[in-house]
Amino acid sequence: MTTIKIITDSSCDLPKLIVDELGITIVPLSVHFGEECMPPHMELCEFYARMKTESVLPKTSSPSPLHFLTDFQKKAEVNQDILVICLSSALSSTYNHALMAKEMLMEEGYQGRIEVIDSKTASLGLGVLAYKAAKMAENQVPFEQIVETVRCSVTSSGTLFFLDTLENVIKGGRLDRVRGAVASVLNIKLVMKASEEGSIEVMDKIRGTQQALKRMIAKVGEAVHDYDKDVIAVAHSNCEERAREVLDQLLQKHPFRNVLFANMGTVIGTYAGEGGVLIAY
Repeated sequence: MTTIKIITDSSCDLPKLIVDELGITIVPLSVHFGEECMPPHMELCEFYARMKTESVLPKTSSPSPLHFLTDFQKKAEVNQDILVICLSSALSSTYNHALMAKEMLMEEGYQGRIEVIDSKTASLGLGVLAYKAAKMAENQVPFEQIVETVRCSVTSSGTLFFLDTLENVIKGGRLDRVRGAVASVLNIKLVMKASEEGSIEVMDKIRGTQQALKRMIAKVGEAVHDYDKDVIAVAHSNCEERAREVLDQLLQKHPFRNVLFANMGTVIGTYAGEGGVLIAY
């Protein structure tokens, strides 16, 4: 068993099989429709169907500092080193709450080392970082080296989003409804990316789904990759067939050996809406 504990949050969208296999601890964000909190493992088809019928988006909330602290105390052994990798601080208070919990833990006299890293990304963009860290911990890589590698990966990685529907960004107040209606009529699709600061910004507005997806694939090609060591990841919001086609096209051009594929959970799905595709590398 590794002496290094990797902790992340539920926005990472990592498949449960990988989480269990690598012993990654997931601290959940919550998703509410009104006063009703959705169960952590809610069927995603049911979630997207319900979201379509609601006039407002569900609300997401980050874990409290106490939630993080309790998890630190419960999961970490005495003197065990802990690395926490969180959803972008530009999108959520999760990172700041984890930092607060770290301070509380250290004040209790915790003897191990603990680092909290802002991933500056979301979904499998975060998941890739947690996956890499957990694989390194499994291979007994020293704690300092894992922390340094993850910090470097935050700046060198990329996360791209394709939104099939603009309804969620309109409901969330990120796009004017009139402009959104015009874009929908013209079949304008948004291709977005995680910025250096960790916010989500529009990279391109492209007419048609296939052209937008091709633009994302081309963007991956602009970066330099080590296909033996780097990870490529594709996540989707309840559109597996579309995402599989994107992954196939990616691998034809870029033969990554390490591949992650997942359905977005309810946290990221709230903002992406159904039909969205994400690429992280």
